Parts: sequence; C-alpha cells; structure tokens
Amino acid sequence: MSTHIHGLKPNDVLSFKGPLPKYQWTPNAHKEIALLGGGTGITPLYQLLQAIHKDPNDKTKVNLFYANVTKEDVLIRDEIEALIKDRPDQFKVTYFLDKPPSGWTGETGYISKEFLSKNLPKPDSENIKIFVCGPPPFYNALSGPKVSPQDQGELTGALKELGYNKDQVYKF
Repeated sequence: MSTHIHGLKPNDVLSFKGPLPKYQWTPNAHKEIALLGGGTGITPLYQLLQAIHKDPNDKTKVNLFYANVTKEDVLIRDEIEALIKDRPDQFKVTYFLDKPPSGWTGETGYISKEFLSKNLPKPDSENIKIFVCGPPPFYNALSGPKVSPQDQGELTGALKELGYNKDQVYKF
C-alpha cells in the first residue's frame, strides 16, 4: 500500500474505511493478556494497550512481544515506552529484531515457541488471552491464519503446540 500511496498525485482520491471494531474489550475480563505483534500488526495491539491504560480501574497485566526486521522498523516505540514507563508493574514489552544493530539488548530473531513457553502464562492458567496480529508468515508460525472477520480459523502453530486452545487466542 505504501508504494501506491506515495505514487498518488495532488487531488487523487484515496478511500478509507474504519474504524472497524473487532474485539470488544471488557476491563478486567482477563487477569493477564499477551500481545504478539509483527511489524504493522502493532496497530490493533496498541489500541488495546491504550484502552487498558486509559482506564485506571483496569488492572489487566499486559505483555507485549513485538517483532520487526530492524530497529528502524519498530513503529510507535516512544508511545509504547511511555505507557510502560507510566505503569511498569502492569505493562511490559519485549522487542525482537531479525537484523539487530550492534549493542542491541532486546531479543534477536523471531518470536519462537521456546520463548513463548517461558514467557506466556501457562495454557492451564485461569483467565488469560493471547492476541495476535502480523503478516501471514507471523500468523502461520504462531497461531495459524484467520479465515475471515467472522471466522478465527483453526488454532495451529506454536500456540497450539504449547497447549493453548482456540478460545484463549484472538487473531486480529
């Protein structure tokens, strides 16, 4: 899309639709959630972070695992960091870079099954939810693809292998 948008000339028309609410958030509905994002998949995850942060009565613990190719690809990092700095006991973030610069202190490579097994609440934990958004290979590796806006599709990938069930995972 960016190539198309950058190719537009003055007075060209570009249509948008939205916002399209996909998941109705209820404060404190889950004790803990995990947000798994790849690249521009941060968009709905950040909206969820903002909604939780806006409500001082929402005590949901949030772990964001956000993957990109390079440090420059990390979108809205300052905004994410501001939310975490404001409530460090409630919000946590782990960044992953496929091509990290020297001196990088975050995770390297992809969000792996091994990382998730150590850092997600266990599948038998009470009251958890995992939200996933990213490009198709990201979905394929972690949760399996979403079929349509009304059909989440089967749960496959690392989350299925780790024992999570379809009701515990939401694909944006």
